[in-house]
Amino acid sequence: MTDTTISDANMADPPAEPKTAESSVEPKATDTPSEPKTASASVTDGFKDNATKYGAQAADKAREFADTGKQRATGALDQLSQMLHDAAGQIDERLGAQYGEYARTAAGQVSGFAEQLKAKDVDVLVDDARHYVRKSPAVAIGVAAALGFVVARLVQSGVDASGTAD
Repeated sequence: MTDTTISDANMADPPAEPKTAESSVEPKATDTPSEPKTASASVTDGFKDNATKYGAQAADKAREFADTGKQRATGALDQLSQMLHDAAGQIDERLGAQYGEYARTAAGQVSGFAEQLKAKDVDVLVDDARHYVRKSPAVAIGVAAALGFVVARLVQSGVDASGTAD
C-alpha cells in the first residue's frame, strides 16, 4: 500500500524542469529602466565636469597668487641686496675692508638668488620644492616651523601695532 501511495504522489506532481541560468535570474528591485540610468549618468557627468572646471579655476588662482608672491619675494630680495651693498661702505669704515667685503659678497649672493627666482617659472619652483622635501624631509619641516614662527611674530607685531595706534 505504501508503494501505491508513493507512486501516486510522484504521479500527481509533474517533474520539475531543470532551471537554467536564464530562468533563475529574476528581475531585482535595483534594476531600473535605461532612461533613469541615463539621467543619473548625466548628473554624475555634470558633477565631474563641474569639479574639473572648479579644480582648473582653483589651480589658475593658485598660480596667480604664486606669481604675485614670487614677484614680491624677488622685490624684497632685491631691496635686501641693495641695502647690504649700501651698508658695505659703512662697514668698511667702522670694522675694516674685510668685513665690508663680506657684506658685498652677501649682497651678491642675495641678488643672484633673486635673479634665479625671477628666471624660474612657478611650476618649476614647486617641483624643486617637492624634490627638496622628499630629499630632506627633516630640514623641510624645520624650515616650515621657522617660517611659521616668523610669520606668527610678524602678524602678532602687526596686531599689537594696530592696537596701540587706536
